[in-house]
Amino acid sequence: MPDLVTASLLVFASTLAGFIDAIAGGGGLILLPALLLGLPATTPIPTILGTNKVAACSGTTVALWQYAHAELVPRRELILPFGAAVLGASLGVHFAYQLPTEAMRPVLLVLLVLVLGFVLLRPELGKVHAPKLAPGARRLLTGIIALGLGFYDGVFGPGTGSLLIFLFVSVLGYDFLRASALAKAANWGSNIASVVLFVAHGSVIPALALLLAAGNILGARLGVRLAITRGNRLVRALFLTAAFGLVLRLAWQMWRG
Repeated sequence: MPDLVTASLLVFASTLAGFIDAIAGGGGLILLPALLLGLPATTPIPTILGTNKVAACSGTTVALWQYAHAELVPRRELILPFGAAVLGASLGVHFAYQLPTEAMRPVLLVLLVLVLGFVLLRPELGKVHAPKLAPGARRLLTGIIALGLGFYDGVFGPGTGSLLIFLFVSVLGYDFLRASALAKAANWGSNIASVVLFVAHGSVIPALALLLAAGNILGARLGVRLAITRGNRLVRALFLTAAFGLVLRLAWQMWRG
């Protein structure tokens, strides 16, 4: 456990991460770097990732419950992305102990720059909920997206929520608010699978993880309430902010080598 001041700052970071993640994804942009800075340099990376996942999973659980209760998306449509993401993340965490994640940074950086450009050049994107596909095809594609990004979340993680929202908006035709609700179902699945496997490997700091979970839950509750009240404009603005922050973070990490 870190000292009291450091722990308090990490809880604050977790609360802010839960708030941002519940609306637009990108919570890992805040909490993961805070953990890397706040914990001793000798802390194993899987332990940092596992502790982060416990907090993220807690906030995502609360956010999903609130979105489901608001019935922005029929509850039955949340089941498939959840299950697909569980499967994808289970495979991803296995590879996280074997793959050099540094190789994923340049790919993700290019992908996020393209996402930012696409959204900025299409200001009407995600304002109106207009599904593009028949229900069966839409569910199938939702499952494929959740499976792929669930795997990525288990291996690496940063940007998963934002990428889910982008794909649900651009490919499926959802508006930003409903895409955020659907993304939470997939994120919940990948987070649960990741947490179970990280805990099984002993890659968690239990006391700190519980404190961070409490902060993340508080932030998620506030974030979903604000998203539902303010609607697509807020979600789109925070989505762009989170994606831009991820681009800057990845570029900085690559520049430092």
